[in-house]
Amino acid sequence: MDTHNDIRMAQEKIQQEIAGYRMVVGAKQLRKTLLAGQAKKVYLAQDADPAITEPIARMCLEMRVPFTWACSMKDLGRACKIDVGAAAAAATE
Repeated sequence: MDTHNDIRMAQEKIQQEIAGYRMVVGAKQLRKTLLAGQAKKVYLAQDADPAITEPIARMCLEMRVPFTWACSMKDLGRACKIDVGAAAAAATE
């Protein structure tokens, strides 16, 4: 199995899913977006600090917002078209 190819495929899948949506990046802004009921889907980086991602995952479950785990902060950042890694991001209208 080619891990590099798997990562690229995962990143491309996220890019396809978020096409056409406005993205909110960062834990603080994402929490505000969830509380406002504006998040359509949330993406969390597997290698991010669990102190950041776990509370967001719980909020998603409580608010019934779908979420998925991205391979890494670096990949999630790239998928969101930013130059740094991202622990969390949300697709909004």
